Formats: sequence, C-alpha cells, structure tokens
Amino acid sequence: MEILTPRDLKDKFQDPWVAPYQKVLTMVNDDLVEIVEYHPCISGSQWMIYQYQHSSDIVLKAKRDGNRHTFLVKMGKSNLSLKPSLHAAGIEEVSVEGDEVKVVHAGLAGAGVGAAMCRGMAEGVLRVELQDIGGGSKVGRATVVTPRMEKVIIGIDDTDTKDEGATWTLAHNVGAELARQGYQYLDHITVQLYPHNPNKTQNCVAIALVFAVKPGEKDGLIQKVVELLKKDTLSDKTSIAVLQGLDVPRKLRSYSEAAKKSMLTVEEAEKVAQDVGVEMVEVTGSQGKIGALAALGMYNDIEEAVKVYY
Repeated sequence: MEILTPRDLKDKFQDPWVAPYQKVLTMVNDDLVEIVEYHPCISGSQWMIYQYQHSSDIVLKAKRDGNRHTFLVKMGKSNLSLKPSLHAAGIEEVSVEGDEVKVVHAGLAGAGVGAAMCRGMAEGVLRVELQDIGGGSKVGRATVVTPRMEKVIIGIDDTDTKDEGATWTLAHNVGAELARQGYQYLDHITVQLYPHNPNKTQNCVAIALVFAVKPGEKDGLIQKVVELLKKDTLSDKTSIAVLQGLDVPRKLRSYSEAAKKSMLTVEEAEKVAQDVGVEMVEVTGSQGKIGALAALGMYNDIEEAVKVYY
C-alpha cells in the first residue's frame, strides 16, 4: 500500500488519463455518512451515480445535481462483485476513525482511476491509501481519507418588507460571506409556503442554507448567521431555525407540508421544534420562526419544496 497526499498525486500523475475532482466532503451522523463530491464532468458523472447505487449495498441514496454527487451511505463493508459495465464501480467500505472518515472506492478501468487518482487530488482530501492504481482492464482500489464533518441546515424567514428586500438573496449572500470566512456552504433551497398568507410580503417563501462544519463549529456558525442577518435584515420579524444531522424527522416534514397548505402559528412552530430537537433563534422577532422551521422540513426535497400547494 502506498500513502499519498493530494500534492503527491498531482506530482506523480500528470497525464491525460487523470481528471481531478474539485472537492470531497464527508459528514457523519451516528452510523451514516453523507459523501459530497464535486466531479470534473457534469452530466457525464451520472454514470457514477448509477453504478454506485447498483453495485454497493451500503449506498442508501445517490443523486447528482450538476457536477455535485451526494451519496448517503451506512458504515460497514459491501461485498462488491465488480463486472464490466454491469457493476463497474462502487464503495467497498466506509469507516470513521477519530476525526477521519475512510471510504474505500473500487472500480474497473477508468472507474478505478477515479477511485484513487482523480478523487485523491481533490480539495478536502487528507490522503489516499492506494492499493491498486487501476486503468485498462485492471481494478483500481483506494481509501480516500477526509476530515470528519457535520451537517448543519439553517432555515431563514422574514427578512424583507412589502416595499424592499428579498429573503432568498440575503440568505445566499450570508452563505457566500460565510464561505469566504472558511465555512463549507453547500446549498441554498427556496421553499414555497402558503400562497394565501395575508401577512406575506409577496411570494411567501423561506430559505434553507446547508453547511458542512467541523465538530464544534456549529455554535460559531449560528452566531455569525445571526450577526449578518441583524446587520442587513429589513424586518422586525426575522428568525432562524437550526437542524443538525442527516435525517429530516417525519414530524418536521409534516409540519413543512402543513405550512405550504395553511396558516400556522408561532406557538405551533415552537412546539414542533421542541419535539424534533430543532434550535430556534429570534434575530429581530418571532414571526419568522414559522417559515424558518418549514424550510428545514423540505431542504432535502427541492422539487417538492418549490411546489405551490393550492
């Protein structure tokens, strides 16, 4: 076995058969790991999504959004039986050791090259433990080692007025500023709420921002979000809601569905948040808690999130 850093790999493999990934992140919650990869090829990478879902029984979900892969996997081993075209690539094993996540990728031909060299050059990778280089008819196999991170989703609502402002733009600019400060800003989801709400400013949407943070960074992230919103919000009703982990509780999802169909109260939002372990913070007021919480319940279902429930 050969242990190589991203810099080692870039120095060693400078040929047209390697296309470096841009970034790899791994977020852990109990026995689940969410792997986020930014692939060099956009639609071409759909092949990897298909292969991983059909080859590895520890891959629970896999999806592609642009050049970003997201794999939800359970810790443990998968008995891969690699076969050209049919089962050409997969995740063989996932484990967590202290502050490190180890993911063993294996693949035939080009998928084997991707397992080691391409992923190993990405931002976020600490090192790869290279078992087999792969390429041609050979199997490539490598352990990609990344820092252990946690997933934090922040719901935001009520930052604008009927005359000016836009919650979705302010929320994105908050995320972008935090990215400049070193946080991993992963996603921005617009969640359509009840369109007949008499208190709405216009389109009645709330926003969920998704981050990957190092253990112990969550409180600092929340504090910075609150500070940035206080500085720029135009409303005296701004609130946020904070969900940590990889699952959306069923009760939270149901609440979000209800918020798309009908009027809800702050008291109802506070009760659901308490029941499902979501932290709520009043930035300038309490009214925003309703939409901020609703944004969390559909952050991982973007097609449903944007629908208008008549």
